[in-house]
Amino acid sequence: MSETTRVAIVTGGGRGLGRAMVLGLLQHDVAVAAVDRDATPLQEVSATARGDGRPAALLTITADLTLAGAAEQIGAQVLARFGRMDILVNNAGMGLSVLWPDRWIHPVRFWEIEPDQWRQFFTTNTDTQFLMSRMAVPHMMGQGWGRIVNVTTSFSSMLRSGHAPYGPSKAAAEAMTSIMAEELKNTGITVNVLTPGGLTNTSANQKAPFDRAKMLQPAIMVPPLLWLISDAASGVTSRRFIAARWDPSLPPAEAAAVAGAPSGWPTTGAEALNPARRSSHPH
Repeated sequence: MSETTRVAIVTGGGRGLGRAMVLGLLQHDVAVAAVDRDATPLQEVSATARGDGRPAALLTITADLTLAGAAEQIGAQVLARFGRMDILVNNAGMGLSVLWPDRWIHPVRFWEIEPDQWRQFFTTNTDTQFLMSRMAVPHMMGQGWGRIVNVTTSFSSMLRSGHAPYGPSKAAAEAMTSIMAEELKNTGITVNVLTPGGLTNTSANQKAPFDRAKMLQPAIMVPPLLWLISDAASGVTSRRFIAARWDPSLPPAEAAAVAGAPSGWPTTGAEALNPARRSSHPH
């Protein structure tokens, strides 16, 4: 690994979207620390990296991000191995099927959710994003360059009936992205959202009653991710990109214009604060 090689941390890197992004980064000469709660999928990622001739560029870390001190322990391992951290992909998450495997047939209603179940989603989908970013940002600020990419979900999934507590936990992660981007302006660190844009062929949707061949495939995350971490995207922050709308046949900047929009809900906020604008949009 050369001194100029970028180093990425990908949480939830053992399977699904995370695995696809880990392998995509490795194939484009980015060193990667793949973090996952389970060792077995990380071993499979390691085997693939060895087969591709890139074992030295991969560090696998088995860790439960919800445990106290986990982010700091991960950071220490990454620095010990690579000496730097440049990119953080906050991909670790928990889907509804973890607790409710039959939720496609019998969707859970909010009054049926136990408080511990509610907290479990926020701990996994929201708190880990905060804790990993909090750990990584001081290192990125010290080098004057960094990329944080937060994987959230489609707005419809945040709001749809039967999607609590998953939807609210991802909406909080989306809002936090906008706050992080604003507070990191002029530091050389960008913060953006990347989301598949539809039902994806991953283990989280294993029991979904749909044709898996027609689902989005995890590899769609790689082209927009590669552009977001490039120097060409240095001025791009507080944006959300929908991978399903990314057209690899277009130059990356043009593909980004089609697939991107502001993160969070800035239009709603502007309307709330501007009476003239609000009155021009009758309910």
